[in-house]
Order: sequence, then structure tokens, then C-alpha cells
Amino acid sequence: MNRRDFFTLTKKETLASAPSLVSAILSGLEVYSGPFEKAQVIHLLRRTMFGVKQEDLEYFMGKTMEEAVDELLQVSPFPDPPVNNYNDSEITDPIVPFGETWVGAEYVNEVEGRRVSSLKGWWIRNIVEQERTIQEKMNLFWHNHIPTQFWGIFQANWSYQYMQTLHTHSMGNFRDLIKSMTLDPGMLHYLNGQYNNKWAPDENYSRELQELFCIGKGSNAAFTEEDVQVAAKILTGWRVDYSDNSIYFDDNAHDTEDKVFSAFYNNATISGRTGQEGKEELDDLLDLLLDNEECALFLCRKLYRFFVADLIDDTVETNIIEPLATILRDNNYNIAPVLSALFRSQHFFDALTLAVQLKAPNDYLLGMMREMRMKLPAKDDLSNAHQIGNSLSYLGMVLQQELGDPPNVAGWPAYYQIPVYDKSWISTDSLPKRGGVVGWFLWSGMSTEDDSFVSIMNLVEVVENLKSPENPNLVIDELCEWLLGIQPTDTYKTYLKSALLSGQSDDSYWTEAWVDYVDTGTDMAYETVYSRLKSLFWALLQLEECHLS
Repeated sequence: MNRRDFFTLTKKETLASAPSLVSAILSGLEVYSGPFEKAQVIHLLRRTMFGVKQEDLEYFMGKTMEEAVDELLQVSPFPDPPVNNYNDSEITDPIVPFGETWVGAEYVNEVEGRRVSSLKGWWIRNIVEQERTIQEKMNLFWHNHIPTQFWGIFQANWSYQYMQTLHTHSMGNFRDLIKSMTLDPGMLHYLNGQYNNKWAPDENYSRELQELFCIGKGSNAAFTEEDVQVAAKILTGWRVDYSDNSIYFDDNAHDTEDKVFSAFYNNATISGRTGQEGKEELDDLLDLLLDNEECALFLCRKLYRFFVADLIDDTVETNIIEPLATILRDNNYNIAPVLSALFRSQHFFDALTLAVQLKAPNDYLLGMMREMRMKLPAKDDLSNAHQIGNSLSYLGMVLQQELGDPPNVAGWPAYYQIPVYDKSWISTDSLPKRGGVVGWFLWSGMSTEDDSFVSIMNLVEVVENLKSPENPNLVIDELCEWLLGIQPTDTYKTYLKSALLSGQSDDSYWTEAWVDYVDTGTDMAYETVYSRLKSLFWALLQLEECHLS
């Protein structure tokens, strides 16, 4: 049978129709008043967390929509710092003992790459073991919006400080975030800010501050080349002290002339200052950018595309983006009120916004790990933790989204590239690789070099947590409802059931095997159940719908 016969909507049809469906939505930011049941909870958790763990689904099913949104918008505690888990027979950190944190330690070129990989593994663990909040999704949002490249900077302490800044301001005040990022040592290095001086102003950060971070490149973003040049002069003089990674202001390198902007910024003038008072010009510049109405609109479009859908037509602009921008400005650029309004809205829960996003690679990869109960090595299992972290970072790179290293200062194209947007995550190259990850996680699992640790899908435990694991029909129904972006037809559910029953037609083929496992707990009974579940999940996790969020 042709796969197209199995679905009410095929993947191709779903992706082709999704933008037009979203554009047809007339709902706005009025508070959602419909049912808050499993479908709505799954939708909310898919967009705000990495994957939907069974425990999290059950937990939020006991909440109202308002309670769920409030809890998701809490700030998670900042995790303990990464440690030296990378010493081996080839390389030993000469400063930091095995098991102790390298944060704050002196730069050592020979081990800096190991520290960077330790940081990436630390971030991956934070995601896989995340709390029930939007924290990690917001960290990724801001990392994409105001990115640096860990490997390009090659200074692990700077990148760790960058991660601290993301976490601290993720749901706080955008002005505080952008100021902290402007004076971040990694950012000053990454976009040449530390070389910016009055004799040869460097326009790199000034351009990205307007074009990518605050104003954007939309049709109404009419700042000029002169605005870029003037802002660059304001930013002259900021430096990194390499001895302790602190930031200081070199007033001798600062341009003290008055800075005059274009009509886009109402021909504003920022007064030049001498001495250490030159620092104050940065605050004036940020006020100028945030006072421009396009700044709030631009940020709200980015949030919308990340959390809801990529297409923003005139209706969405009027009904959603403009009111969100008003909320942002009215709340002095605090982010949490915008997210609260968006996630509580009728628009967010509209049926036509469901399953219109393609999962980003780490949403797919690490979300699947969480859903399938795959384990990470214990934090004190140092060498194994480092190896598994490296494996997952590598898989992110293979799937086109290595954490810490977007392709350039604009972030990943899927979040901004018109008209493809998130469809660029799936290609003839990436789709087979996603299937390969499923096969690896399902059949052999990720293992360390000496096979002392293996992380594999815990399918039996997954099914044990379903409501009626002995009933093959209910198993299929619940798994499809939970794991798929849209429901397959009954015909394809029959196909999945056949995979579980190894082609048999009698439900007892599964029921008796499961009851035997529950009653006896023998290795043979477990292996029988596990073998049949592998066939089922191989069929299930290969579905196109598994890539939808």
C-alpha cells in the first residue's frame, strides 16, 4: 500500500498547507476559553520544552491553563558549573584537577577545546534533565537571536559567562540583556568590539545590533549606513581585560564628538562625552533603539516565529504582533508579560496552529531522548559523561544544529530565512540522518568507547506508563496521541498494530506476552516484550508526523 493512503494529511500536504492554514486564523490575544485537555497540554509543552515526558504530561494535566503557563514561565535555578570531565591518557589539564570546575581557571590553549566540549555537554545535560519550565527553550531562543560561536571564540570561560547572561535575562528585561551582551567578553571578541576605537571605528557590532538584534531588516527598518557608522563611534573604547576576563572602558579610545542619527531615529543627537563619562553613551544608544517602535515589533515577530508559526501575514501582524509589541513596550521591554499573553491566547491554542512547525534538530534529538527515557551518565561518572556529551553535540552538528555554534551571527536560517523557514531543517540529507539516529537509539544505543555505559530507548518503561499497556489497540492510540504532531488514519494505526503483533491478527499475541512479563518478570518475558516494542517504535518513530510540533 502506498504511504499516501495511510494518512488523512500526508507530510507533503501538511507542510504545503500549514502556512495558508495559519494565515486563515482570525483569533487574537483574547484569553483562551476552550478545553485544556491532553491535546492542548501536549501542544503547550511541545512548544515550551524539549519533548513531552510522560510525567510532565501527567503533571500538567492536573493544572488549569493559567496555572500551567504561570509555572512554565518560572526561571529555573542556574545549574552547577561544568567540571573537568575530559582528562584522559592523551591530555591532562595542568591547572584544573579532574572533577573540579574549570570555570574561572586561566586559559590553557592545549586544553581549551576540551573545556569547550565540556561546556557543550553541560548545556545538553541541562536540556535533557530540564525542570518543568521554558528556561531551556528561552536559552536557545536568545542564543539564536544574539549568537556567538563557542568554537570560534575558543575561550570556554567567555562562553560560560555568555550562558550565564542568557539564563539571567531569558525572561527578564530585554534592555538589560542587550546591554549585558554588548559588554560580554565573548561578544566583544566575536564581533570585534574590543578593537573598535576613535581612529578606526569598527562597524561590525553596530551593524548587527541594529540589523539582527534590535531593529531587524524588515520593510520598515529604515536605519541608514550613517546610523551604523554613528553607533559604531558610540561603542568605541570598550575592552576585555584578558588577565581576568573583565570589561573596562578605555576613554582614550572613545570618540567624544556628538553623534547625530537619521530621520528613522527622529534625527536624535547623542551628546559626546569625555573621560569615563563616555560609558554613558551606550545607555543613550540603547534607549534610542528601544524607543523606536520597530524594535518591539521585530522582537515579537521573532518570538512568534520561534514559538508559534513562521508565516506572519497582515492578519497576524494586526491581531498578534502589534498587540504583543504594545505589551512589550508597556512593560518596559520585560519579556515574561509578552510570553504570558501569547501562551494564554486563543490564537496559540487555535487548532490551526497545532503541528505547523517542524522540530528543530535538538528539539527532535534531545526531545526524543527525554520522551524515550534515555539516560545520561551520572554527573560523577566523569569520563562517560564527557563522551556521551560529545556524541550528542556531534549528532546536533550532523542534524544541522550544534549547540553553541550557529552558522553565523544571524543564527540558524530556519528561524529567519524567507520563505523556507523551518522547512530547511528537513532535506534529502538531514531526513535519512534523523532516521539513522532513531535506529541507533533504538537498536544499539549510544555507548562509550569501553561500553561501560550505554544509553538506549527504555521502551518497556515507556509502555508501562501508559494507561492500558496490555491492550494493543489502546497502546497504539495513546502513543499516536502523545508522540505524533497529527493523528494518522485508522488504516495506519492498523499498520502500527501489525508491527507490534509481528504480523499476527490476534490481540492476545501482545496481551499474553505483556501479562507474562508483568507476572513473571523473567529475562525471557522482558526480551519478548522488548523485541515487539522495538518493531512498533521503529515503525512509529519513522513517521513524518514525528517531525511535527
